Amino acid sequence: MRAIVLFGAIALGATHAAAQKAERPEVKAGDRWQFVEWYTVPSATPNRTWIVTSVTAAGIEGTENGEPLRLTRDLTTIDSPRETNSNPGSLRFPLEVGKKWSYANDYLFKPKNSRGHMEADVVVVGYERVKVPAGEFDAFKLTARERMSGTSPIGSRIDAETVRTYWYAPAARTIVKRESKNPYLGPSTVELVAFELQP
Repeated sequence: MRAIVLFGAIALGATHAAAQKAERPEVKAGDRWQFVEWYTVPSATPNRTWIVTSVTAAGIEGTENGEPLRLTRDLTTIDSPRETNSNPGSLRFPLEVGKKWSYANDYLFKPKNSRGHMEADVVVVGYERVKVPAGEFDAFKLTARERMSGTSPIGSRIDAETVRTYWYAPAARTIVKRESKNPYLGPSTVELVAFELQP
């Protein structure tokens, strides 16, 4: 009896450890996610919809609210109606707790016509349950410390440090929640509201 209990404990531990490593998801044409982004007043009404139209070795193509969307195979935004990035790196698969990486990126934030350079240090700090309008998910928690330099829409110089915390859920094949603290745009939150994945 003791051997059975011990074996069960070992198996449970192995399953838990395996759950804390995520390979790159198999994103498919037809995958669809709806997000809400809010700044001050919490909301669950989606205002951003991603739909995947094709997946190739070079990346992921789709639409955001009907306009062109390009993502890397690691699900980071290269080009969208909101932004353009030269070297996005908020996710690097496989993910596991304790993994760290750094990246440098030139960006254009289209709504404000703000452009510049960012250097980021990312750490996978944990694996936990997170609740969003789309449900509850087991997710990897990541933090990114970002150093930004560039220009604002009125030509003033931007030099700032920002912090982003975000949660990637393998079951949803996406980042299900993101919290940002930006000294220029203020605090913002993005959450997954609904999703539909192809089998």
